[in-house]
Amino acid sequence: MVGPAAVRSDSDLEVVREDPDAAPPGGTTTVRAFVANRGPDTTASPFTVIVTLPDGVTPQGPYFPADCAVLRGGHEVRCVFGAGLKQGRSATALVPVRVGLDVRLGMLTGGSVEVRSPDDRDRSNNRQPFDLNVVETAAGS
Repeated sequence: MVGPAAVRSDSDLEVVREDPDAAPPGGTTTVRAFVANRGPDTTASPFTVIVTLPDGVTPQGPYFPADCAVLRGGHEVRCVFGAGLKQGRSATALVPVRVGLDVRLGMLTGGSVEVRSPDDRDRSNNRQPFDLNVVETAAGS
């Protein structure tokens, strides 16, 4: 016997680009993975936020939500949010990271935030890159 088909919503999840604050080699900052529901419906299914970290950066919990999982040898953090994100509302995963001591000063590229959901009707806005500016340690810190 086959159960009823899962109900999906007509929602459009969008990743909004937000670069993390600058950090020095050996320092920490937080990647904010910001996802908005452009609607028109409330999400009927859970959705997954995937943060891919640039080379030289490692995740440093605790994370939000607390059950985020570190994968791919520390290059990826996946966070699952439950169904029910209303149109016009947003969800944010917080992923603290540490910059390696051997990372050169300048702009680190190669990081990204992606959202995946069976409800999402427009996948063209589901991924955004982010850059992390590696700077000298401020005097006195």
